Amino acid sequence: MIATYLPYIQVILAVLLIGLILLQHSDASAGAAFGGDSLGGGGHTRRGPEKFIFILTIIVAILFALSAFAAFFIK
Repeated sequence: MIATYLPYIQVILAVLLIGLILLQHSDASAGAAFGGDSLGGGGHTRRGPEKFIFILTIIVAILFALSAFAAFFIK
């Protein structure tokens, strides 16, 4: 029964995961992409909506991984 709905669940989770990842803030610049680092920049603390999106991304990623394992073992 769940095997019929599992592909749809995985597609929905994948789209949510992509959207949540794209919503996250990134401090990476071109210099950081080539090995440079902003040593004087200090740390970044997630607060408010940014922290909620970060935690939600982790939860959706775990659910996606669990659904992939479930699909592997069901078939």
